[in-house]
Amino acid sequence: MKLVKSLMLGSAASLFTMAAAQAADLPVKAKAVEYVRICSLYGAGFWYIPGTDTCIKLGGFVRAETILNGGGSHRPAWSGDLAQGNRFADQLTARSRFVFNVDTRTATEYGVVRTFSQAYFDFNNFGTTNPSALGAAPASLGGFNTNLLMGAGGGYAYVDLIFIQFAGFTFGRSVSAFQTPWGGYPANNTAWLIGGQDSITGVNNIQYQAQFGSGVSATIGLEDPTQYDRTPLYNLALGIGASGLGTNAYEGWVWPDLNGNIRVDQAWGLFQLSGSLHHVGGTYNVLGAGGVPVSGATALTDSVLSGHPDSKLGGSVMAAFQIRNLPTGPGDDIKFDTTWAKGQTKQVISTSANSPSFAMLGGVPGQFGPSGSYGFGATSDGVYLPTAFGGDGAIHLTTAYGVRGGYNHNWDPHWSTGVYGGAGWLKYDGTAAAEFCAAFGVTHPGLGATYSCNPNFGAAMIGTVTRWTPVKNLTLSGEIQLFHLHQNFSGFSTFSPGAPQPVQNWTFHDQNALSLDIRVQRNF
Repeated sequence: MKLVKSLMLGSAASLFTMAAAQAADLPVKAKAVEYVRICSLYGAGFWYIPGTDTCIKLGGFVRAETILNGGGSHRPAWSGDLAQGNRFADQLTARSRFVFNVDTRTATEYGVVRTFSQAYFDFNNFGTTNPSALGAAPASLGGFNTNLLMGAGGGYAYVDLIFIQFAGFTFGRSVSAFQTPWGGYPANNTAWLIGGQDSITGVNNIQYQAQFGSGVSATIGLEDPTQYDRTPLYNLALGIGASGLGTNAYEGWVWPDLNGNIRVDQAWGLFQLSGSLHHVGGTYNVLGAGGVPVSGATALTDSVLSGHPDSKLGGSVMAAFQIRNLPTGPGDDIKFDTTWAKGQTKQVISTSANSPSFAMLGGVPGQFGPSGSYGFGATSDGVYLPTAFGGDGAIHLTTAYGVRGGYNHNWDPHWSTGVYGGAGWLKYDGTAAAEFCAAFGVTHPGLGATYSCNPNFGAAMIGTVTRWTPVKNLTLSGEIQLFHLHQNFSGFSTFSPGAPQPVQNWTFHDQNALSLDIRVQRNF
């Protein structure tokens, strides 16, 4: 009996020891995996960043396009080699683009805190075949021509919109408070529709928006004018070149532009009034006023002794409207805006980049002016001629006014067409025009004899684009547009419009250019 009891106790102890050992070998229970959760607070595509209460959305697009007789993003052939039709010009241009954006939202007791950033990755061919462009690529102040990065395996990256929104404020690089929701795109693909303001790629600013309910809002902002809100201020004492362009003499940034709008945005459409105030100031009357600088000094030595013109206050106003839900079809709409500016020409002769000046030859591929003819338009915020050179020394602000608009029609869920147009006019006052023409006559012989001078001009664009969307977020489109330059010179002069054109008689005449864009874009 003792033997049986001992065997039973030993067996139980052995089993307990083995069970304990096996229990010690079991894995510890893992923590629950935190899966990505959908965030439905701010629309489709948002999800919570794991471990936070911040929602994030990743998006962008991939685009491939080819343009005949135009530049990137369907810029008309209104200047440069293409407008001359010389053998340096790329008659076809192509661009491949990848755009990536990150949008975050966090709900707080002060409202939603939002950040947004957008980056571009581009590869294109334009600018690489002209040896003069390559030779001049490093700018005098250390700039760099990004087209030099377009060799095989190259490309470049850059950013446009980068901002933070909080409690009604926007800080960073965003569209101007002056701009409409559609910017320069009432019904078009081209990023170069003139006639109104376009800051779609962002400008440094601080804005505050107040919402009053029923779609009524008001926005006011302080804006950096140096990149988007300036066209040249010409010191005519420094001369006017072959293409009617002078030397930009804008002073450094002194005051931010003050921009604002009042907007009504409802189911029927939208109405907006915008206004802007803009500081226009020059550098100096003469560069190097004291004569040849001493050894080691710069070419600007003693410029301060020549004085400078008094600054002027310019500005602009815009009215815009949109009509939605037209009886022609679901989603059809009309967009329209009109702008007047004084000393703030960028609000009218505007693009998604810098404001263009125009210089075009006739009788070349893609251009429809007479052979041997020339037309130009010099875009500026103002001009001045110092008293030491026979002028009144005052800045004369240029006046600009413009209009643009478009109609969008959806044929069915897969096909749509847009028809659009835009026009802008620039005028110099009597004194400014006379001083401009006197400077122009120095480099263009025959003033008052073989030709008459009037620097006022107008420019207009019309076009249409048809889009096919075979599947969601994939669109193939074709756009054709006509650009017209109306200049007010008459007669002829003997000069060269610039290399590689010869010195010969050129007749001043209006010019036209036709271009075509084929684009494929996939949004995600």
